[in-house]
Amino acid sequence: MPNVAIVTDSVADLPPQVVEELGITVVPLIIRFGGDVYRDRVDINPDQFYSRLKSSKTLPATSVPPPVAYAEAYDKLAERTNEIAVISLTSKLSGTYQVALQAVGLMKKKAHVEVFDTEWVIMAEGFIAIAAARAARGGASLDAVLDAARRSKPRVELYAAFDTLEYLERGGRIGKAQAFLGSLLKVNPIICLKDGEPFPLARERSRAKAIDHLYNLATGFRKVEALAVEYAIDLDEANRLVGRLHSRYPDVPLYISRASPVIGTHTGPGLIAISVLGDK
Repeated sequence: MPNVAIVTDSVADLPPQVVEELGITVVPLIIRFGGDVYRDRVDINPDQFYSRLKSSKTLPATSVPPPVAYAEAYDKLAERTNEIAVISLTSKLSGTYQVALQAVGLMKKKAHVEVFDTEWVIMAEGFIAIAAARAARGGASLDAVLDAARRSKPRVELYAAFDTLEYLERGGRIGKAQAFLGSLLKVNPIICLKDGEPFPLARERSRAKAIDHLYNLATGFRKVEALAVEYAIDLDEANRLVGRLHSRYPDVPLYISRASPVIGTHTGPGLIAISVLGDK
């Protein structure tokens, strides 16, 4: 068992088998749908969420985990280790990083907890959590685990295509991608994250061209170590993109990930994204 425990949040959208294999603890964010409150992926799964999103006149909202959720996770892990690394989503889009820090003061047991701001979301964040977890499984110290996270942080990229930016705008998470609003709501915008916030990259007139654009971005790296395709509702579309990437990179680990209800709240059901770990 690793000496260092790894904690991340549900926005990393790590596939369940990866969470289990690497022993990562996932703290869920919160979704509020009308008067109902759910823990991300715990009380509501993506199928339930996207079905309700498409039929509901009320749009959901998200919030950070309560500090006690992190504190309880730390205390449980402190029963077997005295070192914990927390890999957090970008602090530019969520207060989760601050909550993870605050929760250290609520612990009932003793452990050394360090919280790392990845400045990423979904599987770009997930790749950093995986790097930290693998370092921990290799027997690395807490400092070395955090160093693995730091070294991975500039080597990940995230590219996402949408059918609308309406959800990002309503949730207040649109950042500089607001340049694509207005008459462009009906085209297929492509964004990335820059310094932890959404940034406009391109726009395409069709969904097929938008996905081609994502593919070209992902295959423009000098070296690729891992890839992830993430989707909201269209698994067939995601699988076709996975097939193209696998043909290009047959020996590279390739993950398929489902956008969690928290992510779907801010992206809508039309999300498809590629995360890359590698060197440009």
